[in-house]
This record gives sequence, structure tokens and C-alpha cells, in this order.
Amino acid sequence: MGKKGTPSFLEATLVLMVIVLGIAIGVVGLKVSPNITILAAIGMVMLYAVIKRYPTDWLHEGIINGIKPGIIPIFIFILVGSLIAVWIQAGIIPTLMVIGFKLISVQWFVPSVFVVCAIVGSAVGSAFTVMSTIGIAFFGIGTTLGLNPALVVGAIVSGAVFGDKMSPLSESTNLAAAIVDADLFKHIKHMMWSTVPAFVVSFFLFMILGHTSKAASLSSIREVTDVLEANFTISIWSLIPLFLMLLCAWKKVPAILTILLNIAVAVGMIFIQNPQTSLTKLAGVIESGFVSNTGNQQIDSLLSRGGIESMMPTVSLIILTLSLGGLLIEFGLISTVMERVSRKMTNTPKLIFTTLMTSIGVNIFIGEQFLSVILPGNAFKETYEKAGFDPTVLGRTLEDGGTVINYLVPWGIAGSFVASTFGIPTLTYLPFVFFSLLSPAFSMVSAFTGWGISKKFVKPQEAVSKTAQLEQ
Repeated sequence: MGKKGTPSFLEATLVLMVIVLGIAIGVVGLKVSPNITILAAIGMVMLYAVIKRYPTDWLHEGIINGIKPGIIPIFIFILVGSLIAVWIQAGIIPTLMVIGFKLISVQWFVPSVFVVCAIVGSAVGSAFTVMSTIGIAFFGIGTTLGLNPALVVGAIVSGAVFGDKMSPLSESTNLAAAIVDADLFKHIKHMMWSTVPAFVVSFFLFMILGHTSKAASLSSIREVTDVLEANFTISIWSLIPLFLMLLCAWKKVPAILTILLNIAVAVGMIFIQNPQTSLTKLAGVIESGFVSNTGNQQIDSLLSRGGIESMMPTVSLIILTLSLGGLLIEFGLISTVMERVSRKMTNTPKLIFTTLMTSIGVNIFIGEQFLSVILPGNAFKETYEKAGFDPTVLGRTLEDGGTVINYLVPWGIAGSFVASTFGIPTLTYLPFVFFSLLSPAFSMVSAFTGWGISKKFVKPQEAVSKTAQLEQ
């Protein structure tokens, strides 16, 4: 139960329903920023506290306790913004893009687009950016080939979402790791249990449905590649920081040290490539992001990003949402509901399924990608801890039911973005976004088989009490 109060199940449920309904009306109905709706939700909880005559000190404690677990992840967010900027200027991300473009095949256009978007998405860390730049180019080529436009969009979205989900530069991936209090690289590694099978099956489905014997000019792709090679240092040596990041992850080096080391290496590469680079200009890039001036609008749109400032909107959302979660926990609102719900979660599959359905439900009723991770994450975190699960189990489940599903919701932020970008209705391309559709399915496969369901290390005398609530 909560530290400061034990509201009845009905009372707690009503308060939570009012909050969720308020957020849904704000985000979906009024098109208000999630930051504003969360701030309004905090106001609702404070009003509840006033009605219950709770001391104001409890409000402060709830906010402080809510934000405290997010301090390190917020710092990682700031570092990631800096890393993106220097990786672009050092030619690391452009090199990965060139490698991806060279993998394009006309006969196997759809599966190759899926792979390239996955590679570029992993390098950039933003599905929206991939879809609105190279995705549009691929869509034009696909329609020229006479392929089903919905199938092409499905391949683009699937690849972009995979890249966004598995990239250490992704805001959504960092957010999920932050919410469950898991190490970033451990979180990414654990997601492979459902992500890799979903990727492989999606690839074969795109191979079966997307093969064509038609020919088409890939001049637009070659033009983009030429621009990148003319304006950035494209070299095999540019992959060193990427391998360094993988090595650090394998050696279990903390995320902060890994990112700082990669920033340092990238800065060194920048000075080696261009010794005339001024410290003032480089500091500006780290602060405000890299600005691409190649003259190619598509490239400039894709690579003008990064910097500490670019992360501030997400940081503010995290602070507000963690504050809300802290207040809900402080007053026992979440624990009261979850105690009743957890009684029916007699095994791992039921818990994983309930978490997936909750994340999908938030996507459907609220339509906001980040909230589909944050709200269920706060609600189920204690239940997973009591069951003795490693935080990465909850983190992966939130990604499988939250992050990837928003692209399939017509009124969702991501779904409406895709529909407006390609001019294809969400329900038309939805059946072909195989990666998003398969991710929850493989998450359930993991739940039933026990593959990838990691437990925390506990002392022998504590093992029985820690795992009694959920038996696999």
C-alpha cells in the first residue's frame, strides 16, 4: 500500500480513471501537449490531496521520490543529445547511412528498404526522422515500381520502428529504461528476445510479398549517397565509435561512461578530420545540435539534429510524469489498484499479457507513445519487483506493447504522422507493419516459454517469498 494513505479500491480507481480520462481528452480531443496534460493531472492529484487533508510535506515527498529514480536517466538523455550531434559531424551516422543505401536492391526492394530503414533508424535513433526523409524517397521509388503503396509504407515503418526501438540514441528506448530503472544497454540487450524474432519473421514476410522483377532507376538514392560522400567523412574508420559502444555494452560498462567515452572519441575524430575546428563552434554543436548545410533538403532535414537543447522537451515530460507517478504512489492510489489486480496474475503469462494490454490500451485511448510506456510502467513496476523479475522484463514488455503500437493507431501521434507523411490511411498500411504486430506476440512467446524472463539475484532465504506471487 502507499506510504501516506490507504484509499479504498473504488476511490483509487475513480481517481485514476479521472486522470487517464483527463489526459485522453487533452491529448486526443484538444490536441494539447502531453506536458500540459500531465501538469493538469498533477493538479488533479494535488486537489485530491487537499480534499483528503494530507499535509503539504507529503506532496513534496511524493514529487521528490518520484523524480529521484529519473535523475541518472535524465543525465543520460542530455549526453545522448550531445552524442547525436558529434556523431553526425564526425561522419559516423552519415557513414552508416551510406552503407545502408548500398544495400538497396530493385528486385528485392521491399525487404531491402526494411533493412536499410532499420540500419539508418538505429544510427539516427528517430523513427519519425527516418520516415520523413529517406522513407519518402523509398516510397516514391516503390510506387514507381508499381508495388502496393501500403506494403512499401509497412516496410518503411517497420524498419524505422525497429531502429528507434533498438538504438541507444532513441528517446523512447532511453525513456523505457528510465521508467523501470534499468541499465540502458542491458535493456536493449534484453529486448532482443522479442525484437530479433519479430525482425526475422518480418523480413521473410517482406521477401515473400515484396519481390519484383521490374526495374527502376535508383538515381535519387545515388544522389543522396553522393551528397553524403561530398560533405562528410565517409570511412570505415567512422565505425570505430559504434564498435566501441558495442564493446562497452558487452563489458557492461555503465551507460554514462560509455556515452562520455564515445563523445570523446567522436570529438577527437572531428579534430583529426578538420584541425581548424574551433572549440567555440564545437561547443555550439554539442549545445544546440548539428546543422547540415549540404544544399540537399532531404539530407539537411535528416541530419540537422542532436544537441542538449533537443532533449529538453523529453526531459520536461519525464520530470512531470515521474512527479505524477511519485504522487500516485505516495498516496497509495496505484498500489491499492495494483494489489487487487495482481491477485489475478497467478503466473508470468498473465502478468505479461496484462501489461501488454494496458500499454496497448493507453495507446488506443490516449494516443501518446511516451505515455503508453510511462503510465503502465509506473503502475506495474512494484508488481514486477515483488515477483522478483529483473527490471528489463518490464522494460521490454512496455516497448513491445507501447512504443511500437502507437504507429498503428489512426488517432495516435505516430499513426497520424505516418498517414499524413505518406498519404496512406493508417488502417490501410496497418496489416503490413509486421514488426509492430509481431512484437507483442513474441513477447507472449517469451512469457510462456520463460525465454528472456530474467530474475533478480536474491539471497536463498528470500527466494521463496520473492517468487511466490508469480510461478512460471
